[in-house]
Amino acid sequence: MGGIKQEQSDASQQPRPKKRGWPKGKKRKKVLPNGPKAPVTGYVRFLNERREHMRARYPDLPFPEITKRLGAEWTRLAQNDKQRYLDEAEREKMQYAQELKEYQQTEAYQITTAKIHDKRIKKEDTPSVIITSGSESSLSKASDLSSRFDIPIFTEEFLDQNKAREAELRRLRKANIEFEEQNAVLQRHIKDMYNAKERLEAELGMDEKRTQALHQHLLAIKQTLVNSLSSVPLPGTGETASLGNLDSYLSRLSGFLEGNPHKHRVLLSQLCEVLSHLDSEKL
Repeated sequence: MGGIKQEQSDASQQPRPKKRGWPKGKKRKKVLPNGPKAPVTGYVRFLNERREHMRARYPDLPFPEITKRLGAEWTRLAQNDKQRYLDEAEREKMQYAQELKEYQQTEAYQITTAKIHDKRIKKEDTPSVIITSGSESSLSKASDLSSRFDIPIFTEEFLDQNKAREAELRRLRKANIEFEEQNAVLQRHIKDMYNAKERLEAELGMDEKRTQALHQHLLAIKQTLVNSLSSVPLPGTGETASLGNLDSYLSRLSGFLEGNPHKHRVLLSQLCEVLSHLDSEKL
């Protein structure tokens, strides 16, 4: 008996495990039935993404130790790598705000808030309240309110269908966001192509201007040569230079001088005299 009492006293002296619950003073975020799923932070997204990899690598590691190691890994993570999770969390937060705003306009949300309001009123009421005429009227109003929403259409099948419809709407909104992102990428590509087209058109315009300037310069050179060589006729034919025959004139003149320079010595000296007085600034 003494041994049994000693064991009982030892067991009573052992510290009892603490009850782990929601932190005191911190309000638990209410989950709305059939409502949009609340977003998670960038840190939680990182944990969810890396937890399965950590479990596969360390299968015998307890859950708290896995979370502890992932927290240390998040602390060591570079800001650029963290920003990817933070940006995704911010985008999901904006999407949740939009979906919540749309959900608050639905009939299911109105029914849910009315039921929550009725439960709050019932919890605040005490059984020792003296029923008066005013309280009777308030009770009748509460019963009327509850009976108003207690209609056959709000069955489990109806709520399941409504939940499936809300899920489909969320899927469509998500697909719409993805299409908008793809559209934004395409718009950027179109803008880049439009800018490249404008640059090419500007370069083409400058090339055309340079071509026109070179053409005008070539005409000026030809006119200068015609004016200077008008007094030098070709041997035999007596043909002089003009804008129409300048190329053939110069070709035949070169042939005469190269073929028999001694015979056309007078022509050569006459040509040297003309070229010496040629205005080089016009060429």
